[in-house]
Amino acid sequence: MSLIPSSFCGRRSNVFDPFSLEIWDPFKNFPLSASSLSGSQFARENSVFVNSRVDWKETPEAHVFKADLPGLKKEEVKVEVEDDRVLQISGERNVEKEDKTDTWHRVERSSGKFLRRFRLPENAKMDQVKAAMENGVLTVTVPKAEVKKPDVKAIEISG
Repeated sequence: MSLIPSSFCGRRSNVFDPFSLEIWDPFKNFPLSASSLSGSQFARENSVFVNSRVDWKETPEAHVFKADLPGLKKEEVKVEVEDDRVLQISGERNVEKEDKTDTWHRVERSSGKFLRRFRLPENAKMDQVKAAMENGVLTVTVPKAEVKKPDVKAIEISG
């Protein structure tokens, strides 16, 4: 049996066929499949907002973190610094109120709690961390301590 059909008119359904119109559901035969849970209250209450994407860049002056948190207000996000140089970004996206007359066709936006932790390097000034939220993007700036350049003293060689 060929994985690629010989002609486009007589398509066979095959998950390995790159031209197949059928979408493969890996949980199709599971008792609690993803498709059976997609619109359920169970799926909305137990999904986790783990897809909080965070970029971390280092500039000459600071470490800058940018987290995409669309739809969240700054009151729903917490930025904390621990003693052992750990930056923690956490929060929660609440479940949308469900009306009994509504019929859900697709639930893709995640809800629930999220937590990201980053161990900062020795040069981070933990007492000067700043955070700002604009258009669903959280920006956390951690200034860097200036690296003191060693004083170099030339020694004259005698002899």
